[in-house]
Amino acid sequence: MSTLYPRVGVGVILTNSQGQVLLGKRKGSHAPYWSIAGGHLELGESFESAAIREVAEETGFVITAPSVIAVTNNLETWRESGLHYISVTLLARVEGEPQLLEPEKCEGWIWCDPRNLPEPHFDASRQSIACWLAGRCYLPQPGQPTE
Repeated sequence: MSTLYPRVGVGVILTNSQGQVLLGKRKGSHAPYWSIAGGHLELGESFESAAIREVAEETGFVITAPSVIAVTNNLETWRESGLHYISVTLLARVEGEPQLLEPEKCEGWIWCDPRNLPEPHFDASRQSIACWLAGRCYLPQPGQPTE
């Protein structure tokens, strides 16, 4: 029996009053992809606490009561890099402009139309936004069995 397991990621779709989503251009890990804010779930941490922590660490935004809206199985990342993640996506509304608090991990933040995402785009982020736009908590990926 294998002792390797998928890791758990937490992504946060941050929206503004214009219906735009906040995306960061990654550096280092996951470079040069665009992505929603997020990171790893720490041991003993709730999804909501992880979202609040990651958003504050990356953008300076203080969010309250983020809602879990989706889960993604990031098989494209596994095929490309050998890293298998299950990502839990949360949604929160913010006002104002983000700060660039982790310049070693992110080149900068932009607000954009969720139906016109910049490329290249991180698979977990793309799947999360697709679920949100479709009003679904999970969307099977092409080639995955659905039954």
